[in-house]
Amino acid sequence: MDTKSITFDKLPEAVGYLIGKIESLEQAFLQMKSEPEQPADSWFDIDELMEYLPDKPAKPTVYGWVSNRQIPHHKGGKKLRFRQSEIDTWLSSGKRLSESEMEAAASEYLTKKAEQRHG
Repeated sequence: MDTKSITFDKLPEAVGYLIGKIESLEQAFLQMKSEPEQPADSWFDIDELMEYLPDKPAKPTVYGWVSNRQIPHHKGGKKLRFRQSEIDTWLSSGKRLSESEMEAAASEYLTKKAEQRHG
């Protein structure tokens, strides 16, 4: 559509054209929004890992974890690399139950045991 020569007579056609463009942009936006974006899995060197970890451990501590195979790591030559997703999983696996969570688990265990004896 030629936008330089819009006259009053062509106004309905121009508005229709603009509405069509807006609808196509809206559809494209909704399609992009509905496709979840996968975050890239970052790689850390030892200094980046120390900064990323919540307790900011010292370098000898991290080397000790690597030596004892306590932390997931990759070694290429003499370089240590750590994948963020593996570190996040490792951090989550070390979660300790709160007192209320332990009480709930104990109560659930005792209930199941009682049901097995009576059932």
